[in-house]
Amino acid sequence: MKSIDALLTGLVDYAGLFPPASEDMRPALENYAAYLRGSDRKALGRFIVPISRLQELEESGSDLMPRGPKSRSWHLSVLISEDVRAARGEILKFNRRHSSASSKGGARGRVVIDVAELKASTVGEIDHQCADLPPGITAYFEIPSGGDVSSLVKALARVSARAKIRTGGVTPEAFPPAHTIIDFMSACRRETVPFKATAGLHHPVRGEYRLTYESNSKKWMMYGFLNVFIGAVLLYAGESDDTALSELEEADPSAFSFEEEEIQWRDKRIAAEQIRAARAEFAISFGSCSFREPIDELARLTRRAKSTIQ
Repeated sequence: MKSIDALLTGLVDYAGLFPPASEDMRPALENYAAYLRGSDRKALGRFIVPISRLQELEESGSDLMPRGPKSRSWHLSVLISEDVRAARGEILKFNRRHSSASSKGGARGRVVIDVAELKASTVGEIDHQCADLPPGITAYFEIPSGGDVSSLVKALARVSARAKIRTGGVTPEAFPPAHTIIDFMSACRRETVPFKATAGLHHPVRGEYRLTYESNSKKWMMYGFLNVFIGAVLLYAGESDDTALSELEEADPSAFSFEEEEIQWRDKRIAAEQIRAARAEFAISFGSCSFREPIDELARLTRRAKSTIQ
């Protein structure tokens, strides 16, 4: 369906190295390589890796990396938590080693770092870190929810950076209140700042789910990635914060229906072209330690919705 394709294309950045999956490097890279060959590869975004583990990635995954003039390069997003200036040098060296324009790069595997993810809680931190990044790198800054989001998003707009919001985790306190997510997305919309989300979005629709993969894991109310991204599309299309908040808090899967040219939430019809535009310019992706879980659950939801209609 065009509407589902518009929603899913490049939506999931694979973060298999991180909790709750916490895969070792080799299995995580094997998964990523397999997903890129699979039938749902259009939904796959970047491989997320801490910059401190780049050498491990090269050593563990050299034989998995794409080679040959017609091969599609892997795209990496690196997490930078310390010295950005030192990270700049690491990024430049890595990209030179794996450049598709270089014969040696092709032999080593075609891989490119084109995104960096950082954290900032002040305007000054945004300015200083951006100044130290290499040219051509798209920067996402995770900013604290509940703080002066408006000022921080304005600072991101000024330096052409992007925003990142943490939407959950493996503990209850990692999940922000719904209104803070809407405040964040609304601020990004006002300033024309694209954003990504991370953590806690394994499931399409809001509900109580286990926090980890442990059998005795506590359950908690989690946001659905469908809620977050359809809410973002509604804001992008000019709907009110209150409408987006109601959609974000929607916990009834039957409130969503899926057609070839549109997705409907209650009385709101969202055309595939609206979804595609918002995804391209505004609501970019989310990081997930599982790729299959969100994709497979959405597939089951759309099949149930279709069978109910029929």
